[in-house]
Parts: sequence; C-alpha cells; structure tokens
Amino acid sequence: MSDSRTHEALVGQQFGSRAGAYLGSAVHAQGADLQALAALVEDGRGARVLDLGCGAGHVSFNAAARAGEIIAYDLSAEMLSVVAQAAAERGLGNIATRQGAAERLPFPDESFDCVLSRYSAHHWRDVEAALREAARVLKPGGIVGIVDAVSPGSPLLDTYLQAVELLRDPSHVRNYSRAEWEEAMVRAGLKPHSVSPYRVRLDFATWIERMRTPQLQADAIRALQRAMSESVVRHYEIGADGSFILDVALFRAEKAAS
Repeated sequence: MSDSRTHEALVGQQFGSRAGAYLGSAVHAQGADLQALAALVEDGRGARVLDLGCGAGHVSFNAAARAGEIIAYDLSAEMLSVVAQAAAERGLGNIATRQGAAERLPFPDESFDCVLSRYSAHHWRDVEAALREAARVLKPGGIVGIVDAVSPGSPLLDTYLQAVELLRDPSHVRNYSRAEWEEAMVRAGLKPHSVSPYRVRLDFATWIERMRTPQLQADAIRALQRAMSESVVRHYEIGADGSFILDVALFRAEKAAS
C-alpha cells in the first residue's frame, strides 16, 4: 500500500465515525472566520463553488444562499452522507457531494469560480499538490479562500502545537505558518491577497471527545502542557483544565486572469 493511500485511509478512519460530532460542533458550525469565508462567494453571480475537504458541510451550508452550485468534496463517505442529509433537511438543493482526495480533484480545468476550505488542510498529505489542483480547477480571476489553524512561526511554539495536534489525532500532518501558506500559494500559481487572523478558544474536554482521543494520549497532552515553559502557556493561554487558544487564519488568493 502506498504512503498516500495509507494516510488517506487513516484520515477516513479518524473522521468517518465522528461525522455527526462535527456536524454538531460549535467550533465548526459557527464563527467569524466561517462567515468571512462564505462571504468570499460573490452574491447573486450564480458562482460554482468547491468546498474542498468539506467535513460536515458548514462552509457549504453558509455559502449556499450566495452560490449557484456547491460541490461538497471530502475523503470520508460518512461525512458526505451527513452533508447530503443535512442539506436536504435545510432545503439546500444546490449542494451536491463528491468523494476524493484534495491532491487529485476529479474536475475539469477552470470549472469553478471559487474554491473554499476550512479546517481541512492540516490533514492533506501534500498541501502543495492540493493547491496546484485548486488553481487548476479555478477559472481565471477565481478566488481561493482557506481557513485553518496556523503555526505562530516560532520554533518553540510550533513544536508544541504540532505535538499536541498529533497526540490528539494521528491523521494530523501540519499546521503551516502564514509565510509557508503564502509561499505555497505563489508556487501553485495563485496570488495571495489578504490574511485575516483569528484566535479560537478550544474547550479541552470537548476537543478530545470530538476526536475520541484515547485516554493515554489525552493524558500525554496534559502532561506536556504542564511541562511547557511560561512563554508557551502564555501564548496559547493554556488553562488549568487544558483548554487553550488556537491561532487561525483566513487566506484569500486569486488565480491570475488570462
């Protein structure tokens, strides 16, 4: 089995059984970053939108009123089933689902006006390949909007962040820094336009339960939190119960017009 298929299987395994939990997750279902991301779709233009790594579908649901058609795309068949059911219950007939990996999009060149993604990219095996695919399927002048947790850039803060993310969820690949994101977008043929930073408070118990993190790993995260230097505790505002602040950013980029 190849590395890519091994990782994709792990992602599907981790998230398939938790689809319902992500549909009901307050962190995923709401937030200023979600509203700002959905607003990148130009209202009334009948845009065709790709929700890349759609998870439980919150980006699709929030952008549906502004778009002509939305393709909710994800590795997990269970997630896509939840999206399809929730869209039907909400009367959102312009949302369709499609299964696959971010690095191999089964869509023609220049077939979307907008590609949006939220809290998915840190699971992508090859973020550069995924961005190249996003650029390929975008029409000239099309918009890419990506929201994800970001590394603060400092080696100390970065090492801590990647460690706790991996202990919680072994399908985690990397939270990239702002510089890494912007450089990768340029290499993919996209022109970065703006970055909007957010800080999101995560309740430790809910964060762990959502992923059904084994107790051994949850205990390891708490032990690591207690062992870290004051600068790490201060930046992430780690509380006595393990709850903390996560750095998040919305990246907006454009594909150059022909």
